Amino acid sequence: QVQLVESGGGSVQAGGSLRLSCAASGRVSSLYIMSWFRQAPGKEYEFVSAITWSGTTTYYADSVKGRFTISRDNAKNTVYLQMNNLKPEDTAEYYCAVDYDPDLDVREVGEYDYWGQGTQVTVSS
Repeated sequence: QVQLVESGGGSVQAGGSLRLSCAASGRVSSLYIMSWFRQAPGKEYEFVSAITWSGTTTYYADSVKGRFTISRDNAKNTVYLQMNNLKPEDTAEYYCAVDYDPDLDVREVGEYDYWGQGTQVTVSS
């Protein structure tokens, strides 16, 4: 019903910045939430940030608060994650996830039905 394509990953040194993009296509008009999760090698998926499709509410993990900023451009059906002051512990595969359910727990990976293919972020010290 919805397809997601992420871009913007790469390799940077600690303190650097990257901006991730997630473009949605298909049935986007009824989306409730667009989110970012990440998974480091050997670790569980971790919630990073989310934004309601209306843009009225944003959510951040404590580990990224003050460094990452989520935003969306509804005209382009795209959500962005601006990542500043990157740290080596931010190294992970980053995934965009969306859902239509307004009652889901936005921080729970299992709540989302639609996922992108992931984009790698590597931060060196």
